[in-house]
Amino acid sequence: MIYTEAPNEGNFQKKSLFLAGGITGCPDWQSQVVTGLKDTDLELFNPRRENFPIHNPDAALEQISWEYRYLRNAHAILFWFPSETLCPIVLYELGAWSKTDKPLFVGIDLKYQRRRDVEIQTKLARPDVNIVYSLEDLIEKVKCSE
Repeated sequence: MIYTEAPNEGNFQKKSLFLAGGITGCPDWQSQVVTGLKDTDLELFNPRRENFPIHNPDAALEQISWEYRYLRNAHAILFWFPSETLCPIVLYELGAWSKTDKPLFVGIDLKYQRRRDVEIQTKLARPDVNIVYSLEDLIEKVKCSE
């Protein structure tokens, strides 16, 4: 596995996976996914920074630009919807990427408030995507697709 964390630059030399999902107001689920995929040949792109410079007015533009570029260049996108937040940006990203043929992996915590909406919209837009309901199952789904 190759690991790239925002705002660092990745290689894009291998099959790559962008980790899309809640960051603000939720646990660091990304570290569990990184650990679970450490023995794969994937290049992982993680938008969650260890230290986000919240008081830097340029940080948001840098972060959003990084995510925009890496979502487009990644081979596949993993989406995780944790129960702690509605993840409005992640909903936007799932909607946008559901209109493409890019490989998507979608996981939803069973307590996520808009779970049914994500299920219905995903089924309508991308009937090929099978949603799972735990991070463990999401990690396994990625591993099985390699």
